[in-house]
Amino acid sequence: MITFNYELDFEIENEAVLESWISSIIKSHNCELGEVNYIFCNDEYLHKLNLEFLKHDTLTDIISFDNSLGKLINGDIYISVERVLENAEEYKVSFQEELKRVMIHGVLHYCGFKDKTEKDQEEMTKQENLALSSFK
Repeated sequence: MITFNYELDFEIENEAVLESWISSIIKSHNCELGEVNYIFCNDEYLHKLNLEFLKHDTLTDIISFDNSLGKLINGDIYISVERVLENAEEYKVSFQEELKRVMIHGVLHYCGFKDKTEKDQEEMTKQENLALSSFK
């Protein structure tokens, strides 16, 4: 089950389409969907979480809390809509494309992909691009 929660005046379009897409990406990595909660918020909200839980005094576009049990995918994914908008402008892509990239990024972490090393980052980007290309 995927739920979408909003801590600001924002709502994504086509929740059902996104839910189906995210579920298909999880299955494509031989994992099973448990409960994934997306929480859309602003920079201030996410910055507080970053300080409290990760001890990072920086702005970020996403923080994910992985509660997966083996191949059963569970977790909470917090996304700063402000950061996504700024990143979309910086990378010269649409807001919707950048939002989908960030949303699937969190799920890919749950499926076992990392992004700490350059090699891991390259693989993560490859997986993000594959997921984005499958979006219908």
